[in-house]
Amino acid sequence: EDYSRAHVVSKKKLYIGALFPMSGGWPGGQACLPAAQMALDLVNKRTDILPDYELELIYYDSMCDPGEATKLLYDLLYTEPIKILLMPGCSSVSTLVAEAARMWNLIVLSYGSSSPALSNRQRFPTFFRTHPSATLHNPTRVQLFQKWKWTKIATIQQTTEVFTSTLDDLEQRVKEAGIEISVRQSFLTDPAVAVKNLKRQDARIIVGLFYETEARKVFCEVYKEKLYGKKYVWFLIGWYADNWFKIKDPSINCTVEQMTEAVEGHVTTEIVMLNPETVRGASNLTSQEFLAQLMSKLGGKNPEETGGFQEAPLAYDAVWALALALNKTVGPLKAKGRRLEDFNYNNKDITAEIYRALNTSSFEGVSGHVVFDAQGSRMAWTLIEQLQGGSYKKIGYFDMTKGNLSWYGNDRYIQNSQPYLNNMTAVGCMMALAAVFPLGIDGLHVRNSQFPVVCQFRLWLLGLGFSLAYGSMFTKIWWVHTVFTKKDEKKDKRKHLEPWKLYATVGALLVIDILSLMIWQIVDPLHITVEKFTKEAPKGDVDQLIEPLLQHCSSEKMNTWLGVVYGYKGLLLLLGIFLAYETKSVSTEKINDHRAVGMAIYNVSVLCMITAPVTMILSSKQDASFAFASLAIIFSVYITLVVLFVPKMRRLITRGEWQSDQQETMKTGSSTNNNDEEKSRQLERENKELQKIIQEKEERVSELRNQLSERQALRSRKRPTSSNQNHSSPSLPAPQNDPKSLLPPPGYPLPASDNHSLPPTFSNSSTLYQPDGKINRNNCHPGRLQLLYK
Repeated sequence: EDYSRAHVVSKKKLYIGALFPMSGGWPGGQACLPAAQMALDLVNKRTDILPDYELELIYYDSMCDPGEATKLLYDLLYTEPIKILLMPGCSSVSTLVAEAARMWNLIVLSYGSSSPALSNRQRFPTFFRTHPSATLHNPTRVQLFQKWKWTKIATIQQTTEVFTSTLDDLEQRVKEAGIEISVRQSFLTDPAVAVKNLKRQDARIIVGLFYETEARKVFCEVYKEKLYGKKYVWFLIGWYADNWFKIKDPSINCTVEQMTEAVEGHVTTEIVMLNPETVRGASNLTSQEFLAQLMSKLGGKNPEETGGFQEAPLAYDAVWALALALNKTVGPLKAKGRRLEDFNYNNKDITAEIYRALNTSSFEGVSGHVVFDAQGSRMAWTLIEQLQGGSYKKIGYFDMTKGNLSWYGNDRYIQNSQPYLNNMTAVGCMMALAAVFPLGIDGLHVRNSQFPVVCQFRLWLLGLGFSLAYGSMFTKIWWVHTVFTKKDEKKDKRKHLEPWKLYATVGALLVIDILSLMIWQIVDPLHITVEKFTKEAPKGDVDQLIEPLLQHCSSEKMNTWLGVVYGYKGLLLLLGIFLAYETKSVSTEKINDHRAVGMAIYNVSVLCMITAPVTMILSSKQDASFAFASLAIIFSVYITLVVLFVPKMRRLITRGEWQSDQQETMKTGSSTNNNDEEKSRQLERENKELQKIIQEKEERVSELRNQLSERQALRSRKRPTSSNQNHSSPSLPAPQNDPKSLLPPPGYPLPASDNHSLPPTFSNSSTLYQPDGKINRNNCHPGRLQLLYK
């Protein structure tokens, strides 16, 4: 115990300078600060993360005000102790802090900044954020446009910086996707003219970018112009209040009923900030456990009235991201003879290591999977919802990291298993189970006149139950084999499996059964036949004999009818087994449970082929015959239901329907992403992105070389005798095609063993003009500042 106490005391402290807005435009610190403290407490207790260090948060209230933040930043930087990292909140504050931080070689990690302007490595070379950029909505919108084959859209925006930059990003993305923005409208406070122009120019697919108060004004005008209904689709931002269109607003003259009518059917996109999957990530907490602990820490405050409650998981994961990154730097720094506690504001090496570690962050947090893009922005899921009947319904998720668009509820995993066919299978199984009851009824329970009705029930329930249950499964296997095992010349058909073909196939099998049973009952109806057995003498009574009688459901040509029925259904069973075997290695998401169907077909076929002849042989032994037939029906039905439905139920309960089909089916190999065709498309997409990045980096290198040449020429003219004494042109690293490099931030030293390299950006100015590689406020020449702040 004494040893452990001494060990704790010997821990070295690392200080984090943070700004939490407790008031102002976004009072996010009210919930984000307790969340960050929760994370710090857990990290400091862990022995596997920074065991020799203790993290401490030094924080101030920025009030979401850049002016106040300037003073507080000065206090953080010029008062002891030295901070190893800065954590601002609001976008306006983060912009100020992130642009200044490079002068002190500080990494900045924000938890609440959504401004697209922050995704700029030239202005903010050491900036990261666990809050995704507002532009994250745009890839989702483009995916939906492409899925629904829309090639022309319209936009209407409120003229504020965040919406303007978001729209600029959207324009670039739709252009790359071959989609045209045919109408662009904007407004400052009154959207009436803009909405009229949308109507006049016949806009149909409309993306709206505005705040909630302006959204009410827009849709009041939309109602007046009749710019809603089945001909129009509106895309809005998802962070409005759920009842935003019902809130009374004196600035509009529309009733709640009119607003409700106008907004019906619109689609929203919203960044997912709380992991919907029940997983234990780096902190060993599920998202629901985190929420419960946060509520406890807030002391009963109303979450809806607590600023930043929605973003609290991002602050929690920000602390974990920096802790894991610092932990990752301990080894490389030790190899260089450096330590984290050696950090100071002139030290580039340690900053470079922390940058590399954060840049390659990848862990499961309470807000989802934490990973950063090339600009330091969080890549996350977006939730797609639609207003249906006056309330929002989740319809899907989009994972930008993998490019997966996954439909919610029945529209992805369940829908791709053809739920109507599954329903038919379930109904058929219920009918087959119901047939067990008339199978067990004999003359003791019903009168002779009613017994033929019982016979009919047996026949029809078993016949139609088999047709529905087995016919639905057979249909799936049949179409998987017919469509998805075709060779290259039929590949274009793989994407076109119309549901009506499936239903028509089941219908055909059902019609065949109904017609055959009707003909049987009309031509040769079932009636009672009595089988007589040898008379038996009971014990102790010599004057009486008992003659056992057994009633059968029979017809004149019973064996002929049974031969026809058994022959037809037997061929179906054999063909089903063959098709199930043939399609066992097929990968398709159009009918994604065909392997389970194949297993069910094997089970049904084996049991049927055993039961049919055995019950015919045992027909004179009523108890054995009934037991054998009923158990065979029960076993085949329950095995079929378990194989088909339990995996779906388990997925819905334990994993959530939000998860993409690709993630779930990687284990079973039933995802189309396993196909070479899909892999090829993904590689082409990545290659295109990499080429674009290479081009941007080459342009930057060229720009820097030109600036360097001009600067050297200018110095040569000013000091011709000393131009080559102290200033030599450094060689610029050749650009590589790795967008997720393990490199330090631009302008920071490269590790000796690191073969990856990216061209430096503007921040090379500190290296170019200061031979000692240090940024010092005393040697900042005015002539150097222009390039430094570019």
